[in-house]
Amino acid sequence: MIDDTEQRGKPVPALVRTKRILDALSAGGKPKGVSELARLLDLPKSTVHGLCHTLVDLGLMMRVGPSQFAVGPHVLSWANAFEGQSDLTQEFMRIADATDLISKQAINLSILTGDEVMYVACRRGTDPLGVSFRPGVRLPAPFTATGKAMMSTMRPEEVEAIFAGGWPEPWTKHSVPDLKTLMHELEETRERGYSIDDGQLRDAMVCFGAPVFSANEERAVAGIAIGLLSGEVNDASTALVSHAVLTLAQKLSQRLGGRRH
Repeated sequence: MIDDTEQRGKPVPALVRTKRILDALSAGGKPKGVSELARLLDLPKSTVHGLCHTLVDLGLMMRVGPSQFAVGPHVLSWANAFEGQSDLTQEFMRIADATDLISKQAINLSILTGDEVMYVACRRGTDPLGVSFRPGVRLPAPFTATGKAMMSTMRPEEVEAIFAGGWPEPWTKHSVPDLKTLMHELEETRERGYSIDDGQLRDAMVCFGAPVFSANEERAVAGIAIGLLSGEVNDASTALVSHAVLTLAQKLSQRLGGRRH
């Protein structure tokens, strides 16, 4: 008989495949069929077919048309539970809603998951054209202000390990092209105190980010970003937004028991 402790920490293959399928459906913003998922994930079609039908029955996926699937409505209950139970998102919204530093621009909160950032909360600004992201959206970490802010708190070897499987495809002509360039930007971020995404994710968008720390953590647990449309960027707006994002990140870190800034 195998001791239960020997099994602890070992991933369950079916659960790993399920997560990969849901991640693939979440990326790209469009439904996918069994054949496409099998090709993307390098899995047997029979395996993907069986998991997809089970996930539909559970409400985690839904059918779109005769042969495609999308993320199902039950996932929303998990997202809402995360927001409701997480000190991180609750404290972020309290601080963001109460701030008088900035009102026009949206304020976004994200966490690092693999080589991507996932946005978990957003306080929308008064500008209807402002830069904001829906909770649950995932984007390549090297091209985002929050991603660079969080990775700037990591050791070089930790950053290298994130991209051991390859570098993400560029989103714009300004996207960080490789690991060496990213490392240089992370060093600049440490010296400056905040990160900058200058058209690396969207051509007309400039974002400023800062890391958030919890108690006894050397690595950031989250990142806060505020974005401007490129036409709004000047010395005055850069000073205002960079000050705001640093102040908000510091306040949230203090609420979580972190002190590093």
